[in-house]
Amino acid sequence: MNTMTNLSVPLEAYLTVAALLFCIGVWGLINSRNAVRVLMSIELMLNGVNINLMAFSSYLDGNEIRGQVYAIFVITVAAAEAAVGLAILLSLYRNRDTVDMEQFNLLRW
Repeated sequence: MNTMTNLSVPLEAYLTVAALLFCIGVWGLINSRNAVRVLMSIELMLNGVNINLMAFSSYLDGNEIRGQVYAIFVITVAAAEAAVGLAILLSLYRNRDTVDMEQFNLLRW
């Protein structure tokens, strides 16, 4: 006889993980000089937002799927951002031979 209990994770646990991911992303965005790390930090921040959307959708909407739809939209935007960001980064690397953020001075006069 298999008796499974309903192990429900509290909302605070999801929010803590999401805040931790978001803070790691902000820290990486501020402290990184490598452009690839900056793009990965932005992805971490977007994943933290997705966890928040899913958690609040699960706890507040019940059977509605609004949070899931927003999360899929954020994932789509993140994929497009990664593709465009990597294309720009490859172009800059071919022209400048570096991915150091402090070496990019293309908009200076």
